[in-house]
Amino acid sequence: MNSTYHSDTSLLNFTCSYDGNNCNTNHTENHHHHLPRFTTAAQVRVTVTIILCALSACCNLAVLYSANQNRRKQSHVRVIITNLAVADLLVTFVVMPLDAAWNITVQWLAGDVACRSLMFLKLLAMYSCAFMTVVISLDRQAAILNPLSINQARRRNKVLLSVAWTMSIVLSVPQVFVFHVVVIDFPEQFIQCTTHGSFSSRWQETLYNMLTFTFLFLIPLLIMISCYTRILFEISKKMKDNLLSNRVQLRRSKNNIPKARMRTLKMSVVIVLSFTVCWTPYYMLGLWYWFYPAGLEETVSQSLSHMLFVFGLLNACLDPIIYGLFTIPLCRGKRQRRHDSNMVTLELENTNNSLMTSLRCSASSFTLKRLAVQHTSREMLELEEEHVK
Repeated sequence: MNSTYHSDTSLLNFTCSYDGNNCNTNHTENHHHHLPRFTTAAQVRVTVTIILCALSACCNLAVLYSANQNRRKQSHVRVIITNLAVADLLVTFVVMPLDAAWNITVQWLAGDVACRSLMFLKLLAMYSCAFMTVVISLDRQAAILNPLSINQARRRNKVLLSVAWTMSIVLSVPQVFVFHVVVIDFPEQFIQCTTHGSFSSRWQETLYNMLTFTFLFLIPLLIMISCYTRILFEISKKMKDNLLSNRVQLRRSKNNIPKARMRTLKMSVVIVLSFTVCWTPYYMLGLWYWFYPAGLEETVSQSLSHMLFVFGLLNACLDPIIYGLFTIPLCRGKRQRRHDSNMVTLELENTNNSLMTSLRCSASSFTLKRLAVQHTSREMLELEEEHVK
């Protein structure tokens, strides 16, 4: 198999993309064909990654502008969406360009400092995306299970977001120590940014990868499942209560606040599902590689691994699109209501103007009649005086 040395699995700290022999400095001549090269599959991957990078940048920057357009009236949900957009932009401007450039150059050409710092930023971006979806889930759980605590939501989310970013930074710090530049001279000089040599045995590397996988995917997934399971039970309970209540209570329950809350809940569910669906196949491939690398090399083609990684990157593009789909109809509704209100106001103004005009006309006709009566009376008096004379 023609595998790339850093390749797809570098995101999960894999040392050498499904081919441990590439890390061995004691290569012989018959291993020359194992050195990575810019394959057709890698070329397609680079092209798709560049397209996703441009799309994600435009969409997430648009979300940042939209969510922060009016800071005085910014809701706590928009604050979370803003942080999610920032996390997606980290993936967009760090993970995507780095992956594209690294596939083109094949080997690492940026030096040891860049190797350590960029691997740190790479994992930071992935952690932040995962933890932002957890914050969204916890926020929706609090909104549905404790609707009266809405006044505490801003402070609660501020704490959750601070914890999420802090954990993302702390958990990414080990990357600075395990990644470094390795140079091999045989069969030819080759430079790579890898974890090779940082672990004395394979089980230590597997343990580190498993801890990364646990915090990056498994724990967030379990928290999200727990949150939305509780939300589902709460909604089911309320629906049963509503069925037992009278029509008046049903009418009272159908106001704008629950509708807005349900719309936000639907948006959150789709965002979480997007994260889960996009990254699960790639993480499952990683698990397979850790515990049975030989079987993976024989079964999974390099093209499939490229496709699964790019499919994971698609998540950064879907988040802003989902946000737009759920907020644009709301904005249109507000505009329509504002338009209807303006039309009603205009009709009222026109009605008032018509009434005032009719009143003025009535007053004018009354004045004319009065003047005509006075004139007629004066003429009659003059005629009587002439008759008397």
